[in-house]
Amino acid sequence: MYSDMKNPKYDLRTYYRIFWELGLVISLLIFIGLTKIDFDIKKSEVTFKGEQEVVEMEEVVQTEQQNRPPPPPRPQVPVGVPNDEIIEDVEINIDAEIDLEESLEMPPPPQEEEAVEEEEEDFFVSVEKMPKMKSSLAELQKKIIYPDRAQKAGIEGRVIVQFVVNEKGEVEDPRVIRGIGGGCDEEAVRVAKLAKFEPGEQRGVPVRVQFTLPIMFMLRK
Repeated sequence: MYSDMKNPKYDLRTYYRIFWELGLVISLLIFIGLTKIDFDIKKSEVTFKGEQEVVEMEEVVQTEQQNRPPPPPRPQVPVGVPNDEIIEDVEINIDAEIDLEESLEMPPPPQEEEAVEEEEEDFFVSVEKMPKMKSSLAELQKKIIYPDRAQKAGIEGRVIVQFVVNEKGEVEDPRVIRGIGGGCDEEAVRVAKLAKFEPGEQRGVPVRVQFTLPIMFMLRK
C-alpha cells in the first residue's frame, strides 16, 4: 500500500503546475467576460407635471370699529290738497256751560316776603377816647368769689368778658368769649357788671363803645 502512494501517477505535485496555469486561464476568461458586460443603469428622471400652487400669507390688519350715529329720519313728503276740495267744518262740543254774569274769584296775591332788616350796631369798636375803668383791675379782682367746683377741680385761668360801655359808663350785655368752666365764666360776668367806667367819646360826645375785660382766676397756695 505504501508503495502505491509513491506511484508517480498519484503524486499531485506533478500536476501542480498544470492546475495553476489552468486556474489562471479560467480567471482571465472570467475577468474578460465581465468587462464586456454593460453595467450602466440609466437614471430615471421623475418630472412633475402641472403648476405648483403657491400659498401666500396675508397679514390681517385689525381695524377699529367706529360708532356712527344713526341717520336722521327722512322728512315726510307733503301731500298736496286740490283747491276744489271743500274742508268740512269740525264742530266742537263743550259740555261745560259758562256763565258770563258770574263773578270770577281771583287767586289771592302772593305774600310779600318781609324784608329782614339787619340791626345796625349802635356802638363803636374804636373811638377817639376809649372808656376808662374808674377803679383798678386789681380792686375788681378782689370782688371775685372763687366757685367751689373750680376749687375742687383745681381750675385756674383767664376768662375774657366782652360788653358795651354806654354813654353813662355802665356795663351792658356782658358775655364770655373765652371761658374755663367750673362756674368761673358765670362769676366773671357777675364781676364785670360791677365795673364802673368813664364813657368813651367821639368828637367830644359820649358814645357806646365795645370793651373787653380779662378776669383772672388763681387758687391761693
